[in-house]
Amino acid sequence: MSNPVRVRFAPSPTGPLHIGGVRTALYNYLFARKMGGKMLLRIEDTDQNRFVPGAEDYIIEALKWVGIQIDEGQSVGGPDAPYRQSERKEIYQKEAFRLVDEGKAYYAFDTPEELDAMRQRLEEANAPAAQYNAITRLQMKNSLTLPAADVKARIDAGDPYVIRLKTPRKEEVRLNDLIRGWVNVHSSAIDDKVLLKSDGLPTYHLANVVDDHLMGITHVIRGEEWLPSAPLHVLLYRYLGWESTMPQFAHLPLLLKPEGNGKLSKRDADLGGFPVFPLEWTDPFTGTVARGFREDGYLPQALVNFLAFLGWNPGTEQELFTMDELIEAFSIENIHKGGARFDVEKAKWFNHQYIRQQTDASLAPVVQQAAEGAGFPCTLEKATKITALLKERVNFAHEIFPEARTIFYSPDSYDEAVRAAKWNADAQGAATAFRDALNTYEGEFMADAIKHLLAETLQQAGIKQGKVMQAMRLALTGTGAGPDLMLTMEIIGREETLIRLNRALERLN
Repeated sequence: MSNPVRVRFAPSPTGPLHIGGVRTALYNYLFARKMGGKMLLRIEDTDQNRFVPGAEDYIIEALKWVGIQIDEGQSVGGPDAPYRQSERKEIYQKEAFRLVDEGKAYYAFDTPEELDAMRQRLEEANAPAAQYNAITRLQMKNSLTLPAADVKARIDAGDPYVIRLKTPRKEEVRLNDLIRGWVNVHSSAIDDKVLLKSDGLPTYHLANVVDDHLMGITHVIRGEEWLPSAPLHVLLYRYLGWESTMPQFAHLPLLLKPEGNGKLSKRDADLGGFPVFPLEWTDPFTGTVARGFREDGYLPQALVNFLAFLGWNPGTEQELFTMDELIEAFSIENIHKGGARFDVEKAKWFNHQYIRQQTDASLAPVVQQAAEGAGFPCTLEKATKITALLKERVNFAHEIFPEARTIFYSPDSYDEAVRAAKWNADAQGAATAFRDALNTYEGEFMADAIKHLLAETLQQAGIKQGKVMQAMRLALTGTGAGPDLMLTMEIIGREETLIRLNRALERLN
């Protein structure tokens, strides 16, 4: 029987979580849930020079906001704690020293100046790659070229060193990627990567392999940018004696610019006027604020639906999915190899669909707050009616109040094109008759009753309703188009409707 599926999301706390990272986490989550497995959250903070305060909390909050539930890991605990790599230093050191003892890795004492000189020599010689590898290591200062006594003396004296992988010179390294198929790389193309840094902390390569093994990870689903490192990780699994339990790899396609040419960046977002982070982020060093999808008004379920389709499709015509439906439909086989264009207009479309599905009551507080912030008293009941009237017309909840301008603002000007085309004797007669009817009307001022009253009034006046409705809208809102006029009158109320009709009759005539 195969091991139960265990996946992990392992971001670095070096700043806000990029939207591509959210997609990676989402695919991991969907796969784990589909297979009845578990998802772990591990914080890869071994690069202390790039650590940014607040980034870890941001990652955790972002995952919660989009609805990704962590089964084990940072923020929830679990049997493989700690899940922060900086707290697992001794575990990595033990495996690195074991590799040295077994002749699969070595100590390197080269200074930064010596490494720069080596690269310069190789560049001047037009070498295929200026890197520390099976050939160049023989000219460098390491435990493969120095006498054992010298190596011991240096270590005992506290000389700084790193531990490098001893990459084989002539060997084929293969892995079967679940998305891309077989990947073959000759070992001559793999350099002797640093496994343990001079500060005693591991590099990503050693730490993620060791942790994935110890935490029982069965599938590594990560971005395409890690594909060149995958052969190195296969070598590490082999050298550590874990190749038989090595996880399966799946490298996700890149997120591309909206135009489709090149990887999506924050600069593209800034130029295009859209966010690339799930939540707003304030840089703790500069105070610079980066936009977030949440603060821009996106609903989490809309963002999840949008991200799911960036590199995957269900093979059907269905576009709107709940999280449970995504889990049911998801499969790695339907993930694309090619990059996915980040179409922010499609993201807005998804949000529009989900805004339409929200209850009026859930969106009303946004409208109420915006109205009161603009100086207009607005009850929750009124805000709820406005939401019902306008939510079909907007992409974001915060657009409802601006869309409701004709409700809160009595018109002080009128669309000249509509006035010229539609304001005539019939229009004037209709507005006058309806005003007079309202002056004596004592019934409930609701849309259906208003509609009945208007129809009855125009019929008695001998005016065809279809010919004057745009003019009636002009008189009440100043425009020739907009949401349901009867509902608009219900919301603004009888007194305000009368005020607007009287003003229009004065000004338009």
